Amino acid sequence: MKKKSTIQWIADFASIHKKTYAFSVIFAVLGVFCALAPYFVIGNMVVELLNGSTDFSYYFMQCLWLVMFWTARVLFHAVSTTLSHKATFHVLATIRQRVCDKLYKLPLGYVCDTSSGGIKNVIVERIDSIETTLAHILPEFTGNLLGPLFVIIYLFTIDWRMALLSLATLPIGMLCYMGMCIGYEESYKNTIVKTKVLNDTAVEYINGIEVIKAFGKAESSYEKFVIAAKEGAACFVEWMRRCNIFMSLAMSIFPATLAFVLPFGGMFYQNGTLSATSFIVIIILSLGIVGPIITCASYTDDMRRIQTIIGEVTEILEQEEMVRPLVMQKQTNGTDIVLKDVKFGYHEKEILHGITMNLKEGTVNALVGPSGSGKSTIAKLIAGLWDVKNGVISIGGVDIREMPLDIQNRMIAYVSQDNYLFDMTVRENIRMGNPNATDEEVERVAKNSGCYEFIMQLENGFDTVVGGAGGHLSGGERQRISIARAMLKNAPIIILDEATAYTDPENEAIVQSAVAKLVQGKTLLVIAHRLTTITNSDCIYVIDSGEVSASGTHEELLKNSLLYKNMWESHISVKDRAEEGDEVCA
Repeated sequence: MKKKSTIQWIADFASIHKKTYAFSVIFAVLGVFCALAPYFVIGNMVVELLNGSTDFSYYFMQCLWLVMFWTARVLFHAVSTTLSHKATFHVLATIRQRVCDKLYKLPLGYVCDTSSGGIKNVIVERIDSIETTLAHILPEFTGNLLGPLFVIIYLFTIDWRMALLSLATLPIGMLCYMGMCIGYEESYKNTIVKTKVLNDTAVEYINGIEVIKAFGKAESSYEKFVIAAKEGAACFVEWMRRCNIFMSLAMSIFPATLAFVLPFGGMFYQNGTLSATSFIVIIILSLGIVGPIITCASYTDDMRRIQTIIGEVTEILEQEEMVRPLVMQKQTNGTDIVLKDVKFGYHEKEILHGITMNLKEGTVNALVGPSGSGKSTIAKLIAGLWDVKNGVISIGGVDIREMPLDIQNRMIAYVSQDNYLFDMTVRENIRMGNPNATDEEVERVAKNSGCYEFIMQLENGFDTVVGGAGGHLSGGERQRISIARAMLKNAPIIILDEATAYTDPENEAIVQSAVAKLVQGKTLLVIAHRLTTITNSDCIYVIDSGEVSASGTHEELLKNSLLYKNMWESHISVKDRAEEGDEVCA
């Protein structure tokens, strides 16, 4: 399939606002004509003066026309830019919405492989940076191109020789302007790369400031940021320094139309082949040609910038989505979760090698195994964060690839060890589990999840803002709020990926009690390293190197699985040593 060009993408984004842009262009063209009209008026006034006219009323009326044209130009320009800006802000909102919608439909692997700083930079800064260009380039480029074209055509009707002479500086200035294009591609790409590196380094430095300080790496980490900042600035400075001479020459030669119009026009006038009236009008009009053309030329970099930014946006929009239907074709029968010969890998490396599992409705199931064995990958596949490439995962007898993402999401509450809280109040973070929940329901579920007391101890209680990623709360507090959010969702399937990982022993009993309430009557899948928390599971699956090495109850696995037995003994010995240490400290 042939990829769309930048122009086609912009037309696509702006399609529902094309009428607004059309009116903006019309008013911009009228504004440019009103800006050029005074040259005609002044030309006529000079001609009358040379002819000896002393009619004050004539000159007064001409001055009124000048004021009217100037006022009309300002008004038309204001209306044009207002319309174009209004349409452009809607277009930027459309682009951002489509990128965010796309990210929701992409496999988690793409999001994990792409730096958060890069994605944030595209959605926020990069898209925002094209606002000025999009709002001005279409109306002003069109108007500034049509206005001089009209004047040039008019000059040709007066005298074709003088019309050509009035344009003589353009090709000379263009040669100088082209000098700036030497090495343009290489220089422009260099600025893009260096700017991305700077942005990613800045985000990495800010997000990792706690670790940097804890391990005394402030100097080396800051040095990395300083180097990126200097290189980001140097690439622009060097590029501009190289272009300064060509730019200065071009901007000096472009407006110098009189350098050709005056001497040759004077010669034609002496020869009697050009009237004084025509000569004066041509002199004045030639002064108004180059300004708008220079304005058009100034958009060269802006158009290139738009092409690059739209390319970054479309790189996301053209990624392969998880293929899901818009409408549910089959009805689920219960919430049994069945995995049949599931294989999955990141990039070229296969992680899961034919996983087969059967999680019965209303049962408690656990995944255990060494770190990196594939437990979390299985959970994320069931939750729909990735698509299965080989094999089948079904819920209630329906392949999850045949379910719309929103339906699958409503069926599953996923609580991981790294739950994300948004930079808003505790109440609104919990309410995300059910946007229609009342304040009373939010507070009730907070009590049931064991986090009501610590919430009320916060500065503003439920109205306390938790900070970016929940940074104002501890890891255990974030997890308890995440469990409350999952309880409020009331989904029939619960996936807990190390849900008590950040919980201290003092609050572990509270969290365990909250989890017990959360999973009553639900189909539960637990990933745990603390084996004592899953001994009562209906079925425990031992995952080793991407395969199910054994399954059964706790007692059955102690008898039949050497790996599980070793893990259990190691866990118990560590736990005993920890308890002995606590007694010694006491």
